[in-house]
Amino acid sequence: MTDSTAPVEFPFVIARATVQTVEVLSPSFVRISFGGPELADFGTPGSSFDQRIKLIFPPAEGEFPDLSSAGSEWYQAWLAFPEERRGAMRTYSVRDLIVEGDATTLVVDFVLHLSPGASGPASSWAAQAAAGDDLLIFGPRRGLLEGGGIEYTPGTASTVLLAGDETAAPAIARIIEDLAGRDDAPQVRAFIEVPEAGDRLDIAAAAGCEVHWLPRDGKATGTVLIPAVLQHLGALSDGELTATGSVEIVDVEGEELVWETPQYSRLGEQPAVSENHAESYFWIAGESGTVTTLRRHLVRDLGINRAQVAFMGYWRKGVAMRG
Repeated sequence: MTDSTAPVEFPFVIARATVQTVEVLSPSFVRISFGGPELADFGTPGSSFDQRIKLIFPPAEGEFPDLSSAGSEWYQAWLAFPEERRGAMRTYSVRDLIVEGDATTLVVDFVLHLSPGASGPASSWAAQAAAGDDLLIFGPRRGLLEGGGIEYTPGTASTVLLAGDETAAPAIARIIEDLAGRDDAPQVRAFIEVPEAGDRLDIAAAAGCEVHWLPRDGKATGTVLIPAVLQHLGALSDGELTATGSVEIVDVEGEELVWETPQYSRLGEQPAVSENHAESYFWIAGESGTVTTLRRHLVRDLGINRAQVAFMGYWRKGVAMRG
């Protein structure tokens, strides 16, 4: 019989983690591995998929805020600190989680936005990171799945389409690698838009998985990804092309990011909570205008049921994101 008075374990870990290695992967990506005893209970190796985590970067005053006793009120406790003492918080995804004996290593891929006016606290920190540097990392506690942060829910779909820009590349890569070797894995096609051809990264994909790297080479975000996805789906007509040869991207106003999954809708639509038994599943993430444009084509024009899709705006062009 379960003791109803027993304390419920907090499903998250707030860990002070130390940089172990820094590896420049390409012109736009740097890979940083973190370790430390406070990561011992962090994450679920082999089933991370698109797991979101929070990184808190060193504050101006140098000392991280003490959140060790905040529990489920950790975010409110963090906000209560003055800005110069709490540091900047950003959302990232797990690129890899390696457990060897008692040691857990968390790997995070950072996108380097270093052009004038485009660099935020995360990319600035990552560009200068060195072994021994510390971060606060908030993420799921191993073995407790109720903490959320994973949107990849394909149900029984036999085919999966993954699409995103460079900010979604780490999550797409993790999904592909977690599926590799599974007997029940669906057929996967991935479309990843990156700033330039040198940003193609290695992904340990299963045989039959198609990964299409789409360099922008100076074009605007989304103008390469959107046509590639729609052409693959047979949904692109000549009338939808602009004079530049790309699909017109929806102009999204405000700072609110599109976030539409079978379980949650920022637009207030009724969640499609029934289990997905469709043949195909679509996971699309990245710049909010790009994601919104693809959402309109897939749901409105192609009539794809919302239970088959997850559309997630990770960032918004021209807006400094928080948290």
